[in-house]
Amino acid sequence: MSGRKRIRKNYYKNSGAGKRNKMLKRFVFGLKLTVVGTALVFVSLLFVFSYDFLTQCEYFKAKGLMVIGTHRLTQNQVLKQANITNGVNIFSVNLSKVRRRLLAHSWIEDAEVRRELPSGINIRIKEQKPLAVLDLGRKFIINSHGEVFKEMDKADHCNLPMISGLEFSDINVKGELRSIPFDAVMKILGLGQKPESVLPYSLIKKIHVDREMGLTIYAFDHIREIKIGYNDYPNKYAMLKDVLFYLKKNGGFSRLESIDLNNLNRIVVNPAKIESATKGRKEV
Repeated sequence: MSGRKRIRKNYYKNSGAGKRNKMLKRFVFGLKLTVVGTALVFVSLLFVFSYDFLTQCEYFKAKGLMVIGTHRLTQNQVLKQANITNGVNIFSVNLSKVRRRLLAHSWIEDAEVRRELPSGINIRIKEQKPLAVLDLGRKFIINSHGEVFKEMDKADHCNLPMISGLEFSDINVKGELRSIPFDAVMKILGLGQKPESVLPYSLIKKIHVDREMGLTIYAFDHIREIKIGYNDYPNKYAMLKDVLFYLKKNGGFSRLESIDLNNLNRIVVNPAKIESATKGRKEV
């Protein structure tokens, strides 16, 4: 039986070319990796040398440290808290860490730190504004937002109103409503800061909180206490102004034990005990 002989393909030749292609691709890939790795190393070294140059260069050593916003604190106190001294390289200073150190100080509410090329560092702080002292067995200072920012110590020379009668549960927490007694205290302190207030903030020595009866204010030397209760404080202040004007105009008592404004329809004025025997109680 005769037939045509099949021609076999040359698999050997094709397989050899495939191997060469694979080897070439691997070589190119390896070369790329080497180039990329070398470039990364070069860039890293460049950054390292650049950083070393910047942080050690005499040109960038701090010659001017400026502190803005101090009232209670001194510039030296702020710089000590920031842990920055003249001569430090301004690029070696971690601004974020410096800011965190400043915010850790109880009297600093906010802080901003920035470099001033070529050789300066500027620090701007916002100090806490103390508003009153809370007597909770231990004394704490609250700021103008009603937030406790530190416990009072001997170094704090604060001529601030003293708040008594509150509890730890009344302490103001951000994002939560104030308790009724604490909110009443804040309203009185706020009214005292308005122009021509009949009970100026600067004269308020103490505010005592009775959780049932409300607030009693100690302010004037010739009036021992002013009982003002809860709520309707603007009208009560207006009435107190009228009462004081009436007493002054009509030669009222030189010293008073108390003025009770809890009920605006029945204002009670009690003279001091030394005068009570002759003048007694008087209602306005």
